[in-house]
This record gives sequence, C-alpha cells and structure tokens, in this order.
Amino acid sequence: MSNTKVLGIIGGGQLGIMLCQAAKNLDIKTVIYCDDEDSPAQNYSENFICGKYDDETKIKEFTSQVDVVTFEFENIPVPTLKKIQQIKPVYPDPNVNFIIQHRSKEKNFINQLGIKTVDYKNIYSCKDIENIEKLLPGILKTTTLGYDGKGQYIISNLQDFEKIDFKNEFILEKKINLQKEISIIITRYQNGNSVIYDPIENIHKDQILDTSKIPSNIDDKIANQCKKYAIKLAHELNYIGTMCVEYFIDESNELFVNEIAPRVHNSGHLTINAYNVSQFESHVRSVCNLEAVEPVMKSAAIMKNIIGDDIFDYKNREFKSNEYFFDYLKKKTKPKRKMGHIITLED
Repeated sequence: MSNTKVLGIIGGGQLGIMLCQAAKNLDIKTVIYCDDEDSPAQNYSENFICGKYDDETKIKEFTSQVDVVTFEFENIPVPTLKKIQQIKPVYPDPNVNFIIQHRSKEKNFINQLGIKTVDYKNIYSCKDIENIEKLLPGILKTTTLGYDGKGQYIISNLQDFEKIDFKNEFILEKKINLQKEISIIITRYQNGNSVIYDPIENIHKDQILDTSKIPSNIDDKIANQCKKYAIKLAHELNYIGTMCVEYFIDESNELFVNEIAPRVHNSGHLTINAYNVSQFESHVRSVCNLEAVEPVMKSAAIMKNIIGDDIFDYKNREFKSNEYFFDYLKKKTKPKRKMGHIITLED
C-alpha cells in the first residue's frame, strides 16, 4: 500500500518528537527540518537539517532525503510548502494552511459551511472600532501567528483599544458565557475515509491549555454534533492527516467552532496512553498511506501540561504505574513555555 521509507517532518518541537516515535514504531525513518538548532525532536530522528524556512539549498537537501513531507506546526510559509510540494508529496496540502493561518479566512470558511463561530469583526485600523459595542466584551487577536495567548488582548470597553498598536491586522471575537471547551481529534486518510477520537474536555489557564480529560462530560447531542462538524470540515478541506477542531460550548449548550489546528494537537497527547492507536500514529499512517486503525479508548485519562520551571518538580519524581511523564528535553525554560506533560490513566 505504501512505499514510504522516510518521512520528512518540518518543525522540531514536542509534536515532532512524538511523530518520530510513532514513525519508528511503524519502521519508518524520519528527517527533521527546523530553524532551531536546539530543537528537541532531532534527538529522536534519523537525520536533522537546520535551516531557515526560505533557505532553498537546505530545503533541497531535505527533500532529497525523504519520500513524503508533513509538519508539526502550521505557521510555516505557504510558498515554502508549495515549493516542496513540487518535488515531494506534502500532507496536509499547503492550501489548508493558507486558510487556517489566517483567522478571518478560517472563520469565513467555517461559517460558509453552516457551522457557527462566535460573532467577530476584522479590525484593520482605529476606524474599524466605530459602532463595535455589541461585540464587547471581546478578545482581540492578531489574524496570523498567535498561539497560547500570544497576540491576544482582552477588550472590555472602547478605552482598552488605546493600548493597541494597529500595525497588525486583528480580529475581534465576542466573548461568550462559556460552559466548557472541548476538542475533537480526527484523522482523514488518502482514500477519503476518516477515523475520529472521542471528544476531549479542556481547561485553559492564562490562555494556555492546562488539562485535558476523557471521557468529556457532555451530552450525546453535543458529542455527535462536534464529530459531525469535524468530519465535514476535514472533507471540505480535502484534509490528509490528523487535525484538531476546538469548540466552545456556551451556557445555553450551543456549540461553536473556536479554531482548527491542521496538525496533531496538545489536547490529543492522552491518546498515546489511553487508546489503542495514538493521534501521532494515525497521522503517520495517513500521510504515509498505511492501513487505517479505528481508535478505541482503553482507559479514562487526564493530561496536565507542565509549564516553565514547573518541569524541575517532575524530573526527579517517582511516578505511579498509571502515570506517564513526558519531558520535552527543551534546553531553556521560559514562562508559559510547554516543557512536558503527565498523563494519568483512570479506572
């Protein structure tokens, strides 16, 4: 079915580590391409190439060593991915990133499919904040490059705009009365079939994912609806690989898509220990055109992210038989930086 012997992965963070581990279990070698010479995933791949994402010489060196290319974060320049695609297959397709890298394009795409997002408005200059009170309180976000709370500002009133430098393009999203946040991990294969994981319930602190748990405490109607939306979004994007759809549920039990992540996702880490097949293995199977495996939950689980200097509390700890600690081996700790996670399986 597949002739893939070497998988190229652009990006060398913790998601790259786990993709390398999954590929190794399937007897597929990996080559990491990353612009960070300290990227931790290089310790898990067969080869590592360090270069900027517009370095054509290094990119050619990378593509010459691999059969298929994927990526572990979505903010790679689309022209770079398209150049690679002229030489080797790239999954998911770079055109997906063109939509999802830009919050306005992403929300327009979702709404055109009849799927709800929160109300929003594009903010390009001071003039765009006129008559905007109906969207307040809201969250102002840069249309590109924001993650883990970066490039995001709470806007409670018009005066809060005075601290904003309008050199960037923004989108203002209305805050809703949030009941909970959930995510769906879905993998779509090259034959068009999809496999889907059970909804994951997420808690954020300081706009960074703190904990994820399965099973989530939601009703069957919401569970079925979020799966249905994820399948529709993956199909309409002609998506190949694993992706995550993040949702809000408001106090009226109404479902809204928050955003799409075109890659394996932090909230899906617990699939490594709680399922028969992890999101990472499913992604490798999909992009390398291997046989699909239907995900089956083996155990309830909770994952906690380990942020910044908290990692030092875990490095020398003893763990119980139902606890699984992952150290991302990053050389420097920083505030709000994900340094590892721990998964606890429950009966």
